[in-house]
Amino acid sequence: MATLSLRRLLPYTRSRAHFLPILDAYLLREMAWPFVGAFFAYFIFWALNIFVLSAQYIINEHVSFFLALRFVILRVPQAIPMAFPFASLVAALLAMGRLMGDNEINAMRTSGINILRIAATPLVFGFVMFLVTYAMNEFVAPPSVDLSTRAFYQMIYHSDSLPFETQFFRKDPDTGNTFYVTQVGPDGKTLYGVQIFKPGRDGPWNETLQARKGVIAGTVLVLKDVIDTRFNAQGYVIGQQHVRSVTIGLPVQESAAQFLSTANNDPWAMSSKQLALHVHAMEQQGIGGATLGTMQFTLANKVAWPFACFIAVLIALPLAIRFGKRGRMLGMALSIVAFFFYFVLTSAASAFGTSGAMNTYVAAWLPNIIMGVTGAALLRLEDR
Repeated sequence: MATLSLRRLLPYTRSRAHFLPILDAYLLREMAWPFVGAFFAYFIFWALNIFVLSAQYIINEHVSFFLALRFVILRVPQAIPMAFPFASLVAALLAMGRLMGDNEINAMRTSGINILRIAATPLVFGFVMFLVTYAMNEFVAPPSVDLSTRAFYQMIYHSDSLPFETQFFRKDPDTGNTFYVTQVGPDGKTLYGVQIFKPGRDGPWNETLQARKGVIAGTVLVLKDVIDTRFNAQGYVIGQQHVRSVTIGLPVQESAAQFLSTANNDPWAMSSKQLALHVHAMEQQGIGGATLGTMQFTLANKVAWPFACFIAVLIALPLAIRFGKRGRMLGMALSIVAFFFYFVLTSAASAFGTSGAMNTYVAAWLPNIIMGVTGAALLRLEDR
């Protein structure tokens, strides 16, 4: 009887026939629509929130509606690290909750299928979503956020060009030279408060160039009225001279737009590799504090946040199995509570990690560890 009941419970599907066992195809089909719905709901909420914030520029500053819309649309991919975990959480809770509410999981267990086998498919789904989220956060979000940031400055300054953020560090990977710029002129080529640090063999650097003004000409930077300071291996000044003009090449022979791009300054606009190089350069220069801590925390979260897709499914499964019979509304409520709890943990970990009170990478992964251990323990109890 149990076998016949299970056959009626899990209808034939094309997916099962060609790709997956009947159980896996059925579970994935149950999770698909809740995932899609929650995914787009999160993105719509995110976009509306940003659009409301930018509406003041449309109303008060008479910014073009389409420019504001461009800013909003290009900013939406920044939500990727949280949208996928939230959608995975909702999908697992609603799908498994529905199966539990209709006694289908009980029928599966009666047929000899244990909880861990039933949980395997949602967990694999969560891991695949982790890989997808990581890839999109690496290759889709950075260029999109960069363009969105430029559009935002364009809204502020009412400029037809794309303004650039000021006060940034850049490092030349070939020479090791580090550039610091205090302010960029409206033309996007005139720099003010320029400092260039040249590395030494035995110390952080052996020469610094300081200039009030510099101009980008092609792929070189021309500094005017430069103070050239030399250091010995112990870091003491051994000489200083005034030079009327110094010409130095930009990193990897970049143009002015490439050199000043916000993608080289905004952690959200960098891939893991770019951000790791930026963090390493700041560490070599002895630059610390909140700025370095924030960048280190963001770098660690490049993997930690996408991995929350797997953790979300892991915590959702035992909750759905235990409370699924009480209806879908409870499943939605549990989704919001669990997501809010994860957000609180992330905020607390960020405060500890960026301030130096806790190792940055431990802080970034702490919410996943806490939620993951809790989910695994609850799932094990349900299996017993």
